[in-house]
Amino acid sequence: ALPISEPERMGSCSICLSVLILVCFPCLITAQQAYADDSCRNSSSALGYACNGVNRSCTAFLMYRAQPPYNNLSSIASLFSANVSQISAISNMSETMTLPTNTEVLIPATCSCSGKFYQVNTTYLVKPGDNYMLIANNTFEGLTTCKAIRNNKISPSLADIFPNERLTIPVRCACPTKKQVGEGIKYLMSFVIQPGNAIASIAVKFGADVAQTLEANQKSEQDSVIQPFTTLLVPLRAAPNGSAVNLFPQTSSSPSPTPSPPSSPTPPSSSPPKGSSKKKWAYFGVGVVVGGAFVLAAGALLVFVFLRTRKSKGLIVPSQSQSFEAQEKAITKEPETEPFEFLQSISSIASLKVYSIEDLQAATETFGSDHWIKGSVYMGILNGDRVAIKKMNGDVSKEISVLNKINHFNLISLLGICFDDGVWYLVYEYASNGPLSDWIYQDSPDQKTLNWGKRMQVASDVATGLNYLHSYTTPPHVHKDIKSSNILLDGDFRAKIAKFGLSRPVRGNDGQYTLTKHIVGTKGYLAPEYLENGLVTPMLDVYSFGILLLEMLTGKDVAQLYEGVKVYLSEVLAPLLGNENANLKGFIDPSLGELYPEHVAMSIVVLIDRCLRKDPASRPSMNEIVQILSKTLTTSLVWESTSASTSSL
Repeated sequence: ALPISEPERMGSCSICLSVLILVCFPCLITAQQAYADDSCRNSSSALGYACNGVNRSCTAFLMYRAQPPYNNLSSIASLFSANVSQISAISNMSETMTLPTNTEVLIPATCSCSGKFYQVNTTYLVKPGDNYMLIANNTFEGLTTCKAIRNNKISPSLADIFPNERLTIPVRCACPTKKQVGEGIKYLMSFVIQPGNAIASIAVKFGADVAQTLEANQKSEQDSVIQPFTTLLVPLRAAPNGSAVNLFPQTSSSPSPTPSPPSSPTPPSSSPPKGSSKKKWAYFGVGVVVGGAFVLAAGALLVFVFLRTRKSKGLIVPSQSQSFEAQEKAITKEPETEPFEFLQSISSIASLKVYSIEDLQAATETFGSDHWIKGSVYMGILNGDRVAIKKMNGDVSKEISVLNKINHFNLISLLGICFDDGVWYLVYEYASNGPLSDWIYQDSPDQKTLNWGKRMQVASDVATGLNYLHSYTTPPHVHKDIKSSNILLDGDFRAKIAKFGLSRPVRGNDGQYTLTKHIVGTKGYLAPEYLENGLVTPMLDVYSFGILLLEMLTGKDVAQLYEGVKVYLSEVLAPLLGNENANLKGFIDPSLGELYPEHVAMSIVVLIDRCLRKDPASRPSMNEIVQILSKTLTTSLVWESTSASTSSL
């Protein structure tokens, strides 16, 4: 063997060391940050983001949502030891004005290395009843972690905290890496994830590149699942401003009793998740009790209020579709004006705002034509916010009881009620872009349309809302009337599931799935097992969701889709499935042109086929559908971003 010289030996060692670094420490090469998926986990990423940036100190941004007692800029600045004038300037808000709960506030902060991790340090005086989880998840809303606070204690050997103890709170932040600086990134924002959020939608909201946001958090199109109340780093090319934040969210007059669940598609557990606080679960328990009390009160109200016969009404269905029959049971009630004081007692039990008819008349200019939206729905202005006010006759207890117990971004919020002269008025949050049915059909008279990315966002939103109903409400519920006209779009084209009049618990008192002879719903959307046997399970909504996806993909309503179908609607998918040379162009909504990723569209076809299977046991759960659509949405937005960049060259 030839002898190896000392320089050669040193060169070999250098190469080996480089290979070892590449294999064992890829984060030092890519210089990105690990996503911590639980605010109280024991991994090192829970201590903070690694000091791997170009600078050991930089300006970073934090996103905080106003909540009492931190509901003005001065108190928020004090909590984070930040400059209130800078917060006021970037948010374009007064320093002392009281902010509605959940108003988003941008906080400029100096982010510095402390040992191995970046952090913004602030101090906090422990209050009676505080614990690590309450401080991390409630007070600081996930911008710090249990482990980071414990690790930062002056006497870390003393695990417990005590009232009036002053803690140093390490707030999560980071500085751009060399790679990010080379890509034009100047700032990183710590954004606390909310239920229903997806990485792609967060990036788009702040004008960030989706692929860069995934990379900044060591995520990918295949691994894009995120958890509520954890932080996501958003890479920004310029300082953010108030135009991207939700400055004045519409909120009910009192907190909703049931907390939103994780947007992660993992199945629900009987034990609380690690990152949730005792306070949130206390709210959950109160919500269950309050909801039950409200149902009893609403039932008592209806006994006193209604004794009039209501004529039986047929459901609005496509006239061309004659495959199924639907009927609605007649309800016999007689209305009688109920004193306002009695409604006020309902409000105190149900945590709902009770309006007088004068309030609603003032809000709508006496239900004037300029405020009319459609049917018996009017747009009104209450406390400076736009709301939707719907007139309803008959039994509304089911819809009120369901909506009062749920709290999720993708389900329409019931803000208040009114009863006058035998008529109910329900006040909802306002969805400015109206029903999805106005946007997806080829023959739409207004020729409105949605691009591929927005369609995938709507699909993901609807799936997330249904997953909440199926897995996170107590008891679990099915909607039973999922269709395009019952999906409302807000100003950002985010979907809200509406119309809960047919919703019901999944299981009876004996814990078994329920059977019914009273078949109600919309023709074309009803699952075979429900039509044939009256079986009510979550798979009923899964089937309807498959129909909705098919309409969104083709631009055709369910009546058109049934033309030429012999038995089951899934027959329309047969030419595409198992055919490598399948022509999607003749199947996809022509208004999309070719502006969609074909492989993603094909995966949606496969998902629709699974949703429409005759055997309900063969259909995917909404948990699985949320996982699939989360990846689909991320891939679609990355594709759109790449296509836009290519076309601009």
